[in-house]
Amino acid sequence: MAQKSKKTNQSKHEKEDVGIKLTVAGKKRVFDINEPKLPEWIQKNALTSGNYPYDKKMPRKEYEETLQDLQIELVKLQSWLLETGERVVALFEGRDAAGKGGTIFTLRQYMNPRTARNVALPKPDETESGQWYFQRYVRHFPTHGEFVTFDRSWYNRAGVEAVMKFATPAQVETFLAEAPTFEKLIVSDGIRFFKIWLDIGQEMQLKRFHERRHSPLKHWKFSKMDEAGITLWDDYGKAADRMIERTHSAMAPWTIVKSNDKRRARLAVIRRVLLSIPYADRNISAIGPEDEKIIGAGPDFLRNASENLI
Repeated sequence: MAQKSKKTNQSKHEKEDVGIKLTVAGKKRVFDINEPKLPEWIQKNALTSGNYPYDKKMPRKEYEETLQDLQIELVKLQSWLLETGERVVALFEGRDAAGKGGTIFTLRQYMNPRTARNVALPKPDETESGQWYFQRYVRHFPTHGEFVTFDRSWYNRAGVEAVMKFATPAQVETFLAEAPTFEKLIVSDGIRFFKIWLDIGQEMQLKRFHERRHSPLKHWKFSKMDEAGITLWDDYGKAADRMIERTHSAMAPWTIVKSNDKRRARLAVIRRVLLSIPYADRNISAIGPEDEKIIGAGPDFLRNASENLI
């Protein structure tokens, strides 16, 4: 009887230990990504996590009406690019599940895909591994009239590669030293260059991971790399802080967008692009003002946001 009781207690203990042990907002938590029901503490805190300034998502009707006005302006922008031969590069970085793919899709949704390309490169092959690090990205740069987005970019080296030890500390340091010079050349050549970091709170990331894991349509988006990264929240945060601190410059600034609400984030990104390029027939009133609660520039904005000073 004693053995049975001991076995029962052991099974109960093992069941309680299922999941990933985390510290979230100063509290110790256990998160089981395979449990179909999302924990209440995530559901309750996801939107406002990371000191996000809104406690409700933007209403769908307001979002769709505003988005339509902005997408009309994007079509006008593309026509101007084709007429003038101007070139645009916009790279998107951020934590996993920050909304990079959806933002890029919304940005390009009604642009002509023949001259508005998205680049999402797989890991380098053997040949690319032996090249100058920036080489495989440069070959995808725009020609006259093109608008090119990068869904992740050369900044993989300072983020995923650094945290997961796919690159050595020396390689990461070399990258951080070279990136500002590389980007100065991009801007000096006349390319309009945007670096966008989408930032989310920890509970929101967990919520989106959980949605992916249990969605029959999106489960392919949740990878072993994502699962491993759940426990590396602080490491990724330190890597991002270092990256933005070292590579933010007047010529190639980092635009930071707090992205817990995907709707607001997408509008903020599109507005920043439209307000930064003086294309013909630009309708400033249709574009509207920026929401300074969720969009800013460089390490100061990111730091102040995390300290709840804005």
